[in-house]
Amino acid sequence: MGTPDIAAAALDAVLKAGHTVCGVYTREDKPVGRKQLLTPPPVKQTALAHGLPVFQPKTLRDGAAEEIRALAPELIVVVAYGRILPPEVLAIPPRGCINLHVSLLPRYRGAAPVQWAVINGDKETGVSIMYLDEGLDTGDLLRVEPLKIGENETAGELFARITETGAKTLLAAMDEIAAGTARAVPQEHAKATPAPPLTREMALFDFDRPARRLHNLIRGLNPWPAAYFQYGGKTVKVLRTLCDDAVRDVPGRILCTKPLKVACAQGALTLLEVVPEGSRRMDGGAWAAGRRFSVGDRLTQTEERD
Repeated sequence: MGTPDIAAAALDAVLKAGHTVCGVYTREDKPVGRKQLLTPPPVKQTALAHGLPVFQPKTLRDGAAEEIRALAPELIVVVAYGRILPPEVLAIPPRGCINLHVSLLPRYRGAAPVQWAVINGDKETGVSIMYLDEGLDTGDLLRVEPLKIGENETAGELFARITETGAKTLLAAMDEIAAGTARAVPQEHAKATPAPPLTREMALFDFDRPARRLHNLIRGLNPWPAAYFQYGGKTVKVLRTLCDDAVRDVPGRILCTKPLKVACAQGALTLLEVVPEGSRRMDGGAWAAGRRFSVGDRLTQTEERD
């Protein structure tokens, strides 16, 4: 049971490991792109490529349990499915239901664990394989595999590495379950932290915040929804930055144009990659040249120049 790319990678790994997949559950096809073409989720594409039966119910209630019971699964594997498994489904497989979660549980329970680890400036994250229960990411842990986070690594880049680590860790847990050697450990619930969904509203920033916090926010919101500031009434998305904690200057003041370096409340950011509204992705210095910025100019909504 899964929907996005990380789930498709896990499904592919499970098949290559020789496990028999009796059915694949995923979310409904959705309109994608400017033309809004109805597109199947990555898991469905992988399943169909392997000739597997695919099910896309809007809910796992109202009869889904009988359908799953007819498939007679020994184990249900869940990876970013996006649906809650009701008790009647959790009770079906004799070896239980397990879930791949992309954090070191109980830290970052919820929808966006990778992004929040980056936004909060964590040095480490990882993957957890746990048994599912009726709570949100509260089940007993089977395996935990840590993973370092690079200082300038984006959430998208980290997710690509976590996808590979997650598939390997999932297979190791499945091997232990098959061999009867799996040992589940309860989570330390008192140490739990949330990882709520990202919103477009949290992507807007200005330069009166510490550079390090902005650097982490920009990394964590790349690729979606992409952090941005406003200049001259238009948005400028910022995809990549470098952080200099030592600088002390007026927030928003341009310290250098090649590369484009901007002072923050504490420290400064070098804007490596930006996407101005209505334009393409470009180097921050190229955008500065196009706007004819000079050292001392201020990046403010009113285009103030000192």
